[in-house]
Amino acid sequence: MRMDWTFGEFHLDAERFQLVRRGVAVALEPQVLVLLIHLVKNRDRMVSKDEVVEAVWQGKAVSDASISSRIRSARQALGDDGARQEMIQTVHGRGFRFIAAVTEKTPARADAASAAPSVSDHLPGMPSIAILPLRQLGADPDLEVLAEAIPHEIIEAMSRLRWLAVIARGSSFRFGIGEANLALVAEALSARYILSGIIESRGGGAAVSLELLEAGSRQVLWADHLVSPLDAIDDLRSRIVAQLIAALEMHIPFNEARIAQRSTFENRDAWANYHVGLRHLYRFTATDTAVARACFERAVAAEPHFARAHAGLSFTSFLTAFLRLDPETSAAARLARQHAERALELDALDPFANFTMGRSFWLTDQPEIAAHWLSRATTLNPNYAQGFYASAFTAMLTGNADATTGALDTSLRLSPLDPLLYGIYGVRAQLLMQQEDYETAADWGDRAATQPGAHYLIGMIALAANGLAGRQQRAEHLRQDILRSKTDASAADYFAAFPTRHSTSRARIAKELTRHGF
Repeated sequence: MRMDWTFGEFHLDAERFQLVRRGVAVALEPQVLVLLIHLVKNRDRMVSKDEVVEAVWQGKAVSDASISSRIRSARQALGDDGARQEMIQTVHGRGFRFIAAVTEKTPARADAASAAPSVSDHLPGMPSIAILPLRQLGADPDLEVLAEAIPHEIIEAMSRLRWLAVIARGSSFRFGIGEANLALVAEALSARYILSGIIESRGGGAAVSLELLEAGSRQVLWADHLVSPLDAIDDLRSRIVAQLIAALEMHIPFNEARIAQRSTFENRDAWANYHVGLRHLYRFTATDTAVARACFERAVAAEPHFARAHAGLSFTSFLTAFLRLDPETSAAARLARQHAERALELDALDPFANFTMGRSFWLTDQPEIAAHWLSRATTLNPNYAQGFYASAFTAMLTGNADATTGALDTSLRLSPLDPLLYGIYGVRAQLLMQQEDYETAADWGDRAATQPGAHYLIGMIALAANGLAGRQQRAEHLRQDILRSKTDASAADYFAAFPTRHSTSRARIAKELTRHGF
């Protein structure tokens, strides 16, 4: 629902995320604008300090000085101050209240309970999600407990994610689960996304259907249907959690970036810039990597303590060194480490920060240290597909075939459509070359090279595998593709990116690459 407020010389537009004074937009930091909107929207009561922290910082621990700084900035924008308090009143030791006379303009609507918020009502800040209890079809007592137990397990698993605010069970379970209540849930809980579902008996077992909706547009972003016999319910519950986490990692950031790209740079908050950067990050080109870096830099400028944005900067520096996008690879490798270290200082429990720290050690040929950090990432989030892929890559470098295969299988199970799928296939091809199964390695290499985002180094894996398998025509075709992507590609590039300790396969791959002119 769009809301506009007028008070004195000011017009506050929640939809446009803008404060205007006498027709001129007032420059405000996103956090200050979020605070002002929240105070005006709740002007009929006092807003506690804890509520301010939840609204502006998504519940992160902040000092009283930080709160006072944002209040002071809001007052300055309104021509108010702490002495006069003509618009924002301090309730000593408790909170704040907006006291100026306000005229509110809202569009007429026939049914407030059923009207869906528009896409433009997308809330700023960290994405948030409400998990509703499953709606039970039929009266099977065996499923009655599962209708709440499965969503509860989902909430517990999702609470490990550091990029998504999960509404507590005590709040989300208070609401009904019928379709007509979704708008009420979204508005009351300030939830950007809602997960709802149905559980029913099916042929002596249980069937669960899930839907992930964007609250603003009521658009279904993802849906799945899982069936299991009753004696395998535990397996069903773990599959639901794993598949859901993988779906969230893909669909919500993509949707956040899609919405953020509709707005101007000036109106994007830190999280919007982060998600746009993430979308460019996985295109693996020099141009997109530069755009991603700029987005993460804007996110850090808006919120210096944003751990994930620092981790994103580590990722862009990693790509610069790994893909040889800049001749100063050593400098890029140092930045990849420094940004990852800063992310960990800010949030040591973020799997993405641990992931970027681990991958920074690939660049310095220290896979044993990398393995430690990547293990932390998957311990913090056991459903972190990319963490398992990176662990597989590291195990391949040290020649640990069993660990490589196990981590690859886990990664594929968790995220069969992952943006790093080309890497998952490429690692398998390299492992098979170590095992001298060149025919199968060539098959996996070809699959890797034809995945979206596959870069020239993946093409070199496929070329080596095809050449060793005797598929010379295919190898020649790959050689031409590689040179179109990077005219000066070399075997040195390959082994800088994939410093395998397996000496036999290393020698054979080097000979094959040299034979094709690299």
